Amino acid sequence: MAKKVGRITLDSEACKACYLCISVCPEKLIMVSQRLNQKGYYPAQVVETDPDKQCPKCTGCALCATICPDVAIEVYRE
Repeated sequence: MAKKVGRITLDSEACKACYLCISVCPEKLIMVSQRLNQKGYYPAQVVETDPDKQCPKCTGCALCATICPDVAIEVYRE
């Protein structure tokens, strides 16, 4: 059975920096951005996966999207 693979998209302008997504990601793929968004928040951002590895770490569990109160995260399963 193949490992499930997911892809996270995060709208940094919709993020209000509650960081709930960071706390629930089992793979620790989300972190605080170093750039401010237009609202003056340091939004969450998706950590780039290691290009040397064959598969990304995201499993597509969608915990981050489920907990986001700003509906700023979408998870796609491939």
